Amino acid sequence: MNLRDKYNHAIQTAKELHMEGSAQERDGKLYFSGVTKSQDEVNKIWDAIKTIPDWRNDIVGDIKVDPNAPKQVAAGAGGGTYTVKAGDTLSKIAKEHLGNANSYMKIFEANKDQLTDPDKIKPGQVLKIPTAA
Repeated sequence: MNLRDKYNHAIQTAKELHMEGSAQERDGKLYFSGVTKSQDEVNKIWDAIKTIPDWRNDIVGDIKVDPNAPKQVAAGAGGGTYTVKAGDTLSKIAKEHLGNANSYMKIFEANKDQLTDPDKIKPGQVLKIPTAA
């Protein structure tokens, strides 16, 4: 049995997730490399690879999240808190946590107890992140 057959489940998982890349067999190893849209997808591919007990002997893997992929935001995402870092803006935080930079006012409204201006946030502040609508 060749390695592509042995790891067919992982290859099919990568295809289902639309990983851009390949699984090439050479020198007795399966070189699995590519990019996906999220860390969750990377993890699913690795989980499929790891269903084979001796995968460490067979796989050379380089599976990454595409840095240009939009952030995946689940319905009802948000909630919790976020600690402001240098260079952050409410728009940037809203895009990352709520999926839309224009939702920055929702964060501002949720933090009126400590913010007086949406353009004035400071590193170290802990902001409440509302649930995305």
